[in-house]
Amino acid sequence: MVIDIASPSSKISSAPKTVPPCCPAVSEAPLNRNNATRLATAFAALGDPIRLRLFSLIAAAGNSETCACALVKPTGRSQPTVSHHLKVLREAGLITSSKRGTWVWYRVDPQRLEELQSILG
Repeated sequence: MVIDIASPSSKISSAPKTVPPCCPAVSEAPLNRNNATRLATAFAALGDPIRLRLFSLIAAAGNSETCACALVKPTGRSQPTVSHHLKVLREAGLITSSKRGTWVWYRVDPQRLEELQSILG
């Protein structure tokens, strides 16, 4: 069972969602300029160890969301620092967020994750 997180109503479907990759694996064909720029932004965001750790913590939640409040202690960084790194990940399109009350909840963008996985082929 797959939860379609693209829609605000979080519809549940029984078919797996397939996403066409943005581009072929780097070992199959050279990247064009636009794809290279788009991918470089994502990889640059993941180039920082704290951001990579945050991305990993959020991705490990699977289809669930992770509260920003649960990301401070595992990283050993202050809340403002964690918020800054989450903003960088969000601006790179790697994670999505939704604010509920005083907390922001994060989840990995599954299409973007699949895109990055497929490019490294």
